[in-house]
Amino acid sequence: MASRDVMRSTTRGFRRYYNPEVGGELRMDTNTNVLGSNPAAEKYIREQREDINGYPNTYSDGLRDALASLYGLERENFVAGSGSDEMLDVSFKTFTEWGDGCVMPVPSYSLYDYFIKMSGGKPLASELTEDFQLDVDDMVRSGAKVAIVPSPNNPTGNSFRQKDLEDLLRRFGGIVVIDEAYGEYSDSSMISRVGEFDNLVILRTFSKAYAMAGLRVGYAAASLDLADMMNSVKIPYSLNKIGEGAAIAAVKDQEFIERSKKMVAEERPKLAAELRKLNFGPYPSDANFILAASPIDHSVLVSELKKKGVMIRDFGDKRRTENCVRMTVGTAELNKIMTDRISEVLEEFG
Repeated sequence: MASRDVMRSTTRGFRRYYNPEVGGELRMDTNTNVLGSNPAAEKYIREQREDINGYPNTYSDGLRDALASLYGLERENFVAGSGSDEMLDVSFKTFTEWGDGCVMPVPSYSLYDYFIKMSGGKPLASELTEDFQLDVDDMVRSGAKVAIVPSPNNPTGNSFRQKDLEDLLRRFGGIVVIDEAYGEYSDSSMISRVGEFDNLVILRTFSKAYAMAGLRVGYAAASLDLADMMNSVKIPYSLNKIGEGAAIAAVKDQEFIERSKKMVAEERPKLAAELRKLNFGPYPSDANFILAASPIDHSVLVSELKKKGVMIRDFGDKRRTENCVRMTVGTAELNKIMTDRISEVLEEFG
């Protein structure tokens, strides 16, 4: 058996990402849009007649034009690629040298550590406060080259205070990457201010509110200078023609996005209330999911719930989210299925 010594030193501790065996379960563990595939994107795919023998546009200019129109920015403020994961990869490849510190909140998205190490960086943890807000002083003191901050935060669900983000941008000595993967569900965003801060990079995805996770489309927004640096580093042609065309169609159908946001805004407090009735401890959320402390052992809840045909995400073994689970906010019907099955598990194992 080959030794892991053949791997790059910074990657030897890597293990595969979350990849559960899935049958016909109700997936409430991935935070995709429960209203189903984006209708405008589906229509485009059904009707498209792209020449797949030819390369896509090198830097996805059509999508960048659509995004510029949506946000009132310029094409050259945007970087587009294969999911916001590629944008994370490009961010660290662009702005870090081997051994540079990269600071991230704890808890936050587990793949930040992966992308930092892939680029040879050194992950630095900054503990969130008791109410899951940023400790700006701690992040500034880290001396890191890059700060990565998800808002709304995954897995806690809350947005970070606007004043704290502004404070971080003004005081931090490097690049601040704000990951707004769930930004459509929040009332606050920094994307309109990329021209104001010359160290700000915003990441967005089409995998969540836009209901296009299977097509892997994401983008970054930044000042003209930073975006040019990132476009110089990203892999040319990394977003395929069909994905780009579908994303352009989706950007032009904001009615679906508004409907999706409205559904989450209405159902999220109802789901939280139902969870409280079941003796969970749900945390405040600005996203399309809820993190909650489980009334029974987290691993028992998740495994037994899967046997009953519903999947939620287990965060109970991680620091600061001990015995917690995360579940997607569904429609009223889907939420009832989920909470009914949860109730059954609690009756059997509570």
